Amino acid sequence: MTNPPLIWEARGRRLDLTRRALVMGILNTTPDSFSDGGSFEETEPALRHARDMISEGADIIDVGGESTRPGAEAVGVDEEIARTVPVIERLRGEWDGLISIDTSKAAVAAEALAAGADIVNDVTGLRGDVAMAEVCRESGAGVVVMHMQGQPRTMQEHPEYNDVVVEVRSFFETRHRELVELGLREGCLVFDPGIGFGKSQDHNLLLLRRLDQLSPGGRPLLIGLSRKSFLGKAMGSPDLALRSWPTVALTAYTRSKGARIHRVHEVGPNREALRMAEAIMDGGQIS
Repeated sequence: MTNPPLIWEARGRRLDLTRRALVMGILNTTPDSFSDGGSFEETEPALRHARDMISEGADIIDVGGESTRPGAEAVGVDEEIARTVPVIERLRGEWDGLISIDTSKAAVAAEALAAGADIVNDVTGLRGDVAMAEVCRESGAGVVVMHMQGQPRTMQEHPEYNDVVVEVRSFFETRHRELVELGLREGCLVFDPGIGFGKSQDHNLLLLRRLDQLSPGGRPLLIGLSRKSFLGKAMGSPDLALRSWPTVALTAYTRSKGARIHRVHEVGPNREALRMAEAIMDGGQIS
């Protein structure tokens, strides 16, 4: 018996993730993100970077206007809209691919969706703003529900779990049920274990090892681990430049463990890793 196709719905689009994973390129329009803060703060540099990622094969461009690194300062709604919406409007005018807004604020998500975004990527799992679920429901947006213990500013101080895999899986199952009860389409939901968000080094590695045990109701998993600090700890170096190839390695590994959307800074090498992994898994050719 063959398994049913794995479909993600986003504003009327039906994305078949059964055999081919998607690459989500990170576009931070912030001055203080941990890896590329300040590089793409203005609209024109941001658009140039988006075009570069698209030329390398990005399926999704994820636009974020507020850093969620530990200790980052909060950003107001108006400022976050000013950082993200002009980029989304311009990008939508020249590209028919998928655009994601990385925000936990319903007002920002609503403006981004009106400007042409297809997906809402919320680090709070739609818990940070009571209006977010309704914005997502009304728009039919694709939704990324992430797990995070604590708040971004303090989440890494003392993360504790009895069993991180069981607790993340339980959170996913609960949010899956709650969001469907609120009227969101099940097919719109994707889940992200939140590597580095309220997790220790051991927690991160255990979640990756048991990634194939996390999906609620067979929904797709998104994985975001590009350039994160746990890679530096594993490699024994704080140098950001040394985290690119470990990211690529984990992109191939997590694809083999079931991840279908991969959120990365460097699109080309990670896309190649996915296609190679899929060729091995399917016994076919790289496409």
